[in-house]
Amino acid sequence: MSNIDDTDRELIALLRDNARLSVVALARQLRVARATVQNRIARLEREGVIVGYSVRLKPAAEAQRIRALMNVAVEGNRTAEVLRELRGHPNVAALHSTNGRWDLVAELRADTLEEFDRVLSGVRLIEGIANTETSILLSTYKV
Repeated sequence: MSNIDDTDRELIALLRDNARLSVVALARQLRVARATVQNRIARLEREGVIVGYSVRLKPAAEAQRIRALMNVAVEGNRTAEVLRELRGHPNVAALHSTNGRWDLVAELRADTLEEFDRVLSGVRLIEGIANTETSILLSTYKV
C-alpha cells in the first residue's frame, strides 16, 4: 500500500461514503478524467486494497432491534478458544480485539430483551471468559 497517493485516499474516502457513485461522479469530484478513476479503482482492487463492496442498513431496518457492545476479559492465553466460541454464536454480529483493560469487544444482537438476557447469560458461561461489561446501544448517529 506504499504507492497510494492523495488522490487514491480521496477516491477511497468517496467510495466509503457511497460505493454506488458512478465513475463520472467520482471523476467530477476528484477533478480527474473518467479513465483515471477507472484505472485507479482497477489497480486498488488488483492490489487488494479494495477487497469488496457492501450494503449498510439503518439500525431500524435490521431484524434484530436490540444491539449491544460487550467488553470481554479473557483468562490467561485462552483468546483463540474464546474467539472460536464467539465466532460461531448466532447473536454475535462482530468481534474486535482491543488493548487495555478488555481483550475483546463483541457486538451482540437480539430480537427481544428476553432473548438478549439469554444471550448474555450464555456468553458469560463460555469457558475462558473471566469478566464482561455490556452496554446496550440506544441511538445511532452515524453509520
